[in-house]
Amino acid sequence: MEHLDIVVTGKVQRVWFRQSTLDKAIELGVNGYTMNLPSGDVYIEAEAESSVLDKFVNWCKVGPELSKVEDVILTKSELKGFKSFQIVK
Repeated sequence: MEHLDIVVTGKVQRVWFRQSTLDKAIELGVNGYTMNLPSGDVYIEAEAESSVLDKFVNWCKVGPELSKVEDVILTKSELKGFKSFQIVK
């Protein structure tokens, strides 16, 4: 298992990015959460096996149809033991 802190920059708010992230995380079996940041970026904490996180990060680089991702910043961190994935408001 691995833990990533992910910041997605670009046009990623008001384009269903968090909901799409939730859907993709559930599909892939990723646990953690996503939230909007005041900066206009989206923040994600994600936990899964490395191969699953690779697929998840690749999806984050594209995002949902209406988004325009500029950058995906990854930071490895300690496992927190999330049991599900959710949207934090």
